[in-house]
Amino acid sequence: MDTDRREFLDDLLSTPSPSGFEIDGQRVWTDYVRGFADEVSVDAYGNAVAVHEGGDDEPSIAFAGHADEIGFLVRRVTDDGFLRLTRVGGSDRTVSKGQHVTVHADGGPVQGVIGQTAIHLRDPADDEVEDVAEQFVDVGASDGAEARELVEVGDPVTFSTTVEELHGDRLSGRGMDNRVGTWTAAEGLRRAVEADVDATVYAVSTVQEEVGLKGAQMVGFDLDPDVAVAADVTHATDNPDVDDSARGPVKLGAGPVVGRGSANHPRVVDLARAAAEGDGIDYQLQAAGSRTGTDADAFFTSRGGTPSLNVGIPNRYMHTPVEVVDTTDLVAVADLFGAMAERAPEFAPYSVDV
Repeated sequence: MDTDRREFLDDLLSTPSPSGFEIDGQRVWTDYVRGFADEVSVDAYGNAVAVHEGGDDEPSIAFAGHADEIGFLVRRVTDDGFLRLTRVGGSDRTVSKGQHVTVHADGGPVQGVIGQTAIHLRDPADDEVEDVAEQFVDVGASDGAEARELVEVGDPVTFSTTVEELHGDRLSGRGMDNRVGTWTAAEGLRRAVEADVDATVYAVSTVQEEVGLKGAQMVGFDLDPDVAVAADVTHATDNPDVDDSARGPVKLGAGPVVGRGSANHPRVVDLARAAAEGDGIDYQLQAAGSRTGTDADAFFTSRGGTPSLNVGIPNRYMHTPVEVVDTTDLVAVADLFGAMAERAPEFAPYSVDV
């Protein structure tokens, strides 16, 4: 990954973007894609679309990632100056206590910690982790009045974890899910632009995936592409505490994960596999028996059915502050998208043969 692309990735990962509060992150994304897209547009809720205009009679293909991350909201400010929380998306109660957090208040960021009683003071027989609603943030306020001068109910909260480089090409941090997907969508579009492909190609950065695929439902209807491809993280199963026999093997650094079954249209699967094999891109396969759990599930039912595909990016420790990805996988997904855009006309029309 070259310097400019890495800087774009770091900017995405370092910009807080909890569901419902994606504006700052979407600005980073749109500023970048304006450098090569024919047009960039944003809808009322912040879904962002960049386009390479192809030929009039050529198919259109959309590559989408979701901009939002999990987090919390301030639910209540107590009279003694602590903050009670509610979850945004699938926040994990088992990893939140004892973490540094940032409250994104209107007056600017407020630093805090999610309190954890010292091991010396806890009863070992009562060591279960409380639900998020029972946990609290300490911002250092002496009482409720002082705390309310800093924050208010409804302010979003994220972990303060920064991006850290691990050995080799691996990165760790919060919110890899799914700014890495929006990175690959943008980079796939850039590759399509540089190749001047015949197809019309959209890069999409959706909002509010973590709370029910809401942004994809909006933009999928309005955009109405011939093909929609959702780039999202998927569980890597190559770390010691995951049984890959129950989920199927997915390895970090082994390339894009192409879904089969459920929302994954067989013709689009064929396009992805042919593009990967034609360009020498290693890829993995994953079964989706009932749903993908990604924006593909919203895209494929839009407007009576949009041929869709989920392409996974291997990710360890999903929905924690220390998610781990391999940047070679990100580059490979972007390369795959560029190759799919170039071959998209060969596989049209995108329909099953009955």
